[in-house]
Amino acid sequence: MARAERQAAQRRGRFAETMAVWWLRLRFYRILARDWRSPVGELDIVARRGHILAIIEVKHRADFVQAAEAVSMRQRKRILRATEQFVAGRAGLQRLDWRFDVLLLAPGRFPRHWLDAFRP
Repeated sequence: MARAERQAAQRRGRFAETMAVWWLRLRFYRILARDWRSPVGELDIVARRGHILAIIEVKHRADFVQAAEAVSMRQRKRILRATEQFVAGRAGLQRLDWRFDVLLLAPGRFPRHWLDAFRP
């Protein structure tokens, strides 16, 4: 992928994450972290709502089907490892129930929040 294409994709990704954060806030989620990185993986959004710790992967594609298919098994494993590392350093979060969601975005459409999209 050329540098200009990569930069454009990164801008689209940041925009999608910003839209996802606002969407979640309107649904009473409290955003705990955004674009959290560690050596084992990255978490797009970590949010809390009640006793649920929601780990939310954001995917923006041309349509919802392509967005949903973009979460590979390898990526799911990296998300799980990163979540374990994120929670390990925060004692207050260890007692919460974890849920792995995917927030799908497509041009001209309202976001689609896929609750409990995958399990470790």
